[in-house]
Amino acid sequence: MSPFAVLITSIWGGLLALERRAFLQAMVSRPIVAGTVTGALLDDVVGGLMVGLVFELLHLGGASLGGAHPDHDTLPAVTGSAFAAGMANASGSDSTPAMWTLAVLLCAPLGRAGLMLENRLDARARKYFGRASAAVTVGDVRKAARQNLRAMWPQFVFYGLLCGSAALIGPRVETVLQLAPLPVLRGLAWAFPAMGVAAAAAGVHGSHAPKRVRIAVTVMLLTVGGLLISGRWR
Repeated sequence: MSPFAVLITSIWGGLLALERRAFLQAMVSRPIVAGTVTGALLDDVVGGLMVGLVFELLHLGGASLGGAHPDHDTLPAVTGSAFAAGMANASGSDSTPAMWTLAVLLCAPLGRAGLMLENRLDARARKYFGRASAAVTVGDVRKAARQNLRAMWPQFVFYGLLCGSAALIGPRVETVLQLAPLPVLRGLAWAFPAMGVAAAAAGVHGSHAPKRVRIAVTVMLLTVGGLLISGRWR
């Protein structure tokens, strides 16, 4: 993965973090859109679409209710798509269902981690909101604009670094994947559609089911299905 690809992934991830909360909010940060565009930027449109689709289904029923927010759905989609593209780039071919499965498994926990980081950054931004309001009250619009930028830059930087890191790590994981036995690779490949079904089933429960439980159920179904199928092909 070239330095330019890592850089463009970081910039894209940072912009999406801002689009979720700070500006535009045109649903570009939805997993299926974010993942597909990430794949397009890294020359792996199909991989980005497939990974983004799983996370779209998994987070489809999530909704912000009062002060409670669902898991971060954009971060795992972008990192997963970048991860799969990085593995494909290292293999010299298109990404495979086995790569998509591995990318989703490794990046799914970032939904919860992304939410925790977002809450921390939101708490930090509140003090700048007060300063901006005070500046507007006295007619200092430039100072108010500066406070807004100070509040937003950590979102861009931290999420951008996480997304860029996924593109950087993906090729290194692919070297490990090459050492996996053929039954394991087949199991991972056949488990991908099962994972999509599990994600869709979890999404049906919407915000009434804890996301941590939904992700755990998806991972368990994927693991069991993969092991059964890999055993069948031995």
